Amino acid sequence: MRIDFLGLHAFLAIAERGSFQQAAAHLNLSQTALSHRMRKLEDDLGVRLLARTTREVALTPAGLDLLPRVKATIEGLAASLEDLRGTGKARQERIAVGCLPTIAAGRLPAVLMRFRRAHPDVTVQVYDNSASEIARHVAEGTIEFGITLLAAHRWDFEVDLLAREPFVLVCRADHVFAARPTASWAELEGVPLIRISQQTGNRMMIDDALGSRREQLSWRYEVQHVATAIALVRAGLGMTVVPRLALDTLDRGDLHVMRLRNPGVTRQIGIVSRRAAPLSPLAEELRRYVVEEFSPNAADGDEDEPGGTAHT
Repeated sequence: MRIDFLGLHAFLAIAERGSFQQAAAHLNLSQTALSHRMRKLEDDLGVRLLARTTREVALTPAGLDLLPRVKATIEGLAASLEDLRGTGKARQERIAVGCLPTIAAGRLPAVLMRFRRAHPDVTVQVYDNSASEIARHVAEGTIEFGITLLAAHRWDFEVDLLAREPFVLVCRADHVFAARPTASWAELEGVPLIRISQQTGNRMMIDDALGSRREQLSWRYEVQHVATAIALVRAGLGMTVVPRLALDTLDRGDLHVMRLRNPGVTRQIGIVSRRAAPLSPLAEELRRYVVEEFSPNAADGDEDEPGGTAHT
């Protein structure tokens, strides 16, 4: 049965005020329109709810029985709608996004600073996770979009390329390789190397690019995070291969960075979001800031860009 909310509102207004005239003024209706609503409600229910005379309006026994139920129902619905409105407002004042740790530490702070200037009261939750974790958060709706690797495309994701980023070789500034602008993988055979865990997307890209050649290299240490690999390089334990953006936040005065060749390895960085799930206005604005932050460096991964040192 379809619920006649307009009729119930009319009935409640009349019962609480005891007057068609006052009820009509409260609902901003003409008395004729109010009478029509009441007549329709009573016809639908098949009972009389009001006994109207020239002097007063009284509730019938059916009306007396219905009144507390209608009042409780409407008050409950109003409270539920208010809660929902509050939830919607809170959701609008908070957004959640995902970001690879290397980018979260490098490029993201400038983006968030710009966003805070535009929206100082909005809370941003950043899931600085691995590519696989970001994909899971996007799929589950935990985050609105993720800044991540685009190695594996999914049919249920919208994908937008931000940049092609090269992997670089990092050594100490006093290392024998520090005089070189570039290095080939063949030249690294027998040299102590530090690699990132095979659980990361970065490691898989390097392994895929090298194929069986990776087994000929001397991987002396394996760590979980880029920051740890760089710390081992600084300690003189070997060289490491990392995405160039991972160096954005480092003091590189004691490091030397080289472009790798034969083969050069790059990764694609982009924004992923759920297909057919539009971003909220706030998330769309933050996404635009991310795109603009990366746009001057869209050619970062071009193969013809020369390598060089990282001395500052």
